[in-house]
Amino acid sequence: MIRYTLRCERGHQFESWFQSSSAYESQERRHLIDCPSCGSSKIERAIMAPQVVSKKGREPAQPAPAAPVEAAASESTSLMMAQERELRSKLKELRDHIVKNADNVGDRFPNEARKMHYGDIEHRPIYGEASPEEARALIDEGVEVSPLPTLPEDRN
Repeated sequence: MIRYTLRCERGHQFESWFQSSSAYESQERRHLIDCPSCGSSKIERAIMAPQVVSKKGREPAQPAPAAPVEAAASESTSLMMAQERELRSKLKELRDHIVKNADNVGDRFPNEARKMHYGDIEHRPIYGEASPEEARALIDEGVEVSPLPTLPEDRN
């Protein structure tokens, strides 16, 4: 993990943790990092002093000052918000890909899926609607099905 001090276009400075520098760069390029103060997604790394480890041990040469509790909570919240946005983005991307590349068979989905499973019709990508009971019955029969990702904004 790597911690970066970041700054938005309006000059707000904050810190966030990333799995690696390339993870930061990927999220920054896709505008997945937002300023917790103003919400701006135009973010850049601020100049940081590295934490130097002394030769005698694994302890820092000069201990870093303890972050206030509010700052630590803000870092954690910022990181979680960025991770949640990235997950939502990937789920939306998956759903959009399925909708674009598969046939919507609507409420005929359970019957169409069964026909393909048993070889009665040619296999093709489909999606549609099934009640929870119909989905369980398909799974019990060995038909591979999974729900399309639903996001909070879809429920409006």
